[in-house]
Amino acid sequence: MTAAGDDSVAPERDPERNETRTERLDRNWASLLQELRVVQTGGQILTGLMLTIPFQEGFEELTVRQQRIFVLSLVFAVLSTITLISPVALHRLLFRRHAVDRLVDRAHTLTLIGITFLGLALTGIVAVIFDIVFGGWAAIAAAVVAVLVFVGMWVVLPFNERRRLGDD
Repeated sequence: MTAAGDDSVAPERDPERNETRTERLDRNWASLLQELRVVQTGGQILTGLMLTIPFQEGFEELTVRQQRIFVLSLVFAVLSTITLISPVALHRLLFRRHAVDRLVDRAHTLTLIGITFLGLALTGIVAVIFDIVFGGWAAIAAAVVAVLVFVGMWVVLPFNERRRLGDD
């Protein structure tokens, strides 16, 4: 008999953290929310600022290429904002449905997609700024460097750490 006085089986506990599967999912959800708070804030500020740029004096002075790159970057920024806020909507719709495992899994995927969109938006903005200030080749070089830094910091470094920890 359990401490509660019934014959139900006690939940299996993870020996490393001494937590049940549900406790682990709750911890993972809380951790993911903390990460989302950081990335959402930056993404939303970027998106908000970008939404005002076309209405500023001088925007029409950008070349057609610069305007197209800017608008594409804006699309990526908006997609990033939408994707990074989606876990909250998902949580609301799955609330009290005992679906924390699905919620954590889907929110994890949405966060990775949102971060990818954010990286693409930032790369485009860097390209536009470098194109305005230094010209075409500098814009290409800056965009390539930005992509390499994003991939290095947001993909290669985390995967190397996972590999070192022996995680698949």
